[in-house]
Amino acid sequence: MKEHDLLSIKEFAALTGIKQSTLRHYDEVKLFQPVRRNENGYRFYSATQALAINLIHVMNSVGVPLKTISEIQEDRTPERMLELLRGQESILNQELLRLQRAYAIMHTYSRIISEGLLADEQALHTQTMLAEAIELGPLNDFSSGHFFNSFFKHIQQMSARRVDSAYPVGGYYPDMGAFLRTPGRPPRFFSLVPDGQDTKDAGEYLVGYARGYYSNLGDLPQRLQDHADSHSLAFVGPVYILYLHDEVSVADPDQYLIQASVPVKKSSKMSKTPKNQR
Repeated sequence: MKEHDLLSIKEFAALTGIKQSTLRHYDEVKLFQPVRRNENGYRFYSATQALAINLIHVMNSVGVPLKTISEIQEDRTPERMLELLRGQESILNQELLRLQRAYAIMHTYSRIISEGLLADEQALHTQTMLAEAIELGPLNDFSSGHFFNSFFKHIQQMSARRVDSAYPVGGYYPDMGAFLRTPGRPPRFFSLVPDGQDTKDAGEYLVGYARGYYSNLGDLPQRLQDHADSHSLAFVGPVYILYLHDEVSVADPDQYLIQASVPVKKSSKMSKTPKNQR
């Protein structure tokens, strides 16, 4: 191959995106060498070498030591290269799964924090909500009187199911009657997990907000009931409590932002919950 058919180190660096200093280092350690040097010592490469150098650079960037790559290069065979590549594929697959989990958690928090910043806290309103995957926890036992004992058991249960405990947690009530009776004591908790085995159904929801610590909902339950009564709305499903702003994003516990949402439908009659269900 004649010199005019080859690329100078400057041209080869521009083609591959690899610095000239890196190419010189690879040459010095005999990891990757130019196809020719002229009498002045200038290095020249063929365009086809871009394939090999880019693979070497990629492998090194994900943690394969240059020494390992060099050993393979010295006596390379398809079998040895295949073994190296498959080993790195396995490592990268594990890393990709870790990054995907981290992304899902951060994206979930980003979404609910943004939703909280846009919320009209004083208004009660109906809105269409899309279906959302969740992971329901076990039934809670508040007989000890401590909210966080049940919260702790929910986290334990999620860990046992291999659900990441870093996902946001909310409260679940089977119906509006349960919410009115024990507003600060959800019968179950849920984790807001993108691939959870349970579902918060899509539909029209009545939505309201409160400020306060986890179990402090103030008069929000009654305000939701009164709004439904005055707008001829019937409650047709579970109540979901979600802490849009909690200790993750707010320093003052009294300023946590809590969202309550419950599916509703228009009723020809006033949708007041019977007293014996409150």
